Amino acid sequence: MKKLALAIMCACLFAALGTHAQALQSETAAAAASNSWLTLKATIERYMGKPYVWGATGLKSFDCSGLIWRVMCDNGINIKRTTARKLYMCLPKPGAGEAWNQGNIVFFDDLRHCGIVADRNSFYHAQTSIGTNLSRFTPFWISKIAGFRRLPQSEVR
Repeated sequence: MKKLALAIMCACLFAALGTHAQALQSETAAAAASNSWLTLKATIERYMGKPYVWGATGLKSFDCSGLIWRVMCDNGINIKRTTARKLYMCLPKPGAGEAWNQGNIVFFDDLRHCGIVADRNSFYHAQTSIGTNLSRFTPFWISKIAGFRRLPQSEVR
């Protein structure tokens, strides 16, 4: 009887430790995601206010996919320079309910334009008439959304 009671107590202790370890793992993952976003955001903000030039990848001017490519390169994500449409095809899909996460790529206008989600209300992009800027998800932009993709997070420094 004592052995059974001891076994039950040990099982409960290990279960409690496992739950605590899972909670710590979740907190660590959330902190890493937050640090990744802060790093990406700092990179993006370095390039705000630059003029739009078709085909440009920085450092003085950008087009929409060139801005995405530059931010990825500056953060250790090596990918061939390509168009918004091809980025959409090669980047991973966000998980259920994660489309609007900070740092995800948002695609517009039948995959002819792209930007980086800043938050649920705004995104960074290179706009033909304005250059690189932070824009609001107004009804105009929301009506043009074609989909979302995420950056390969495991590679973001």
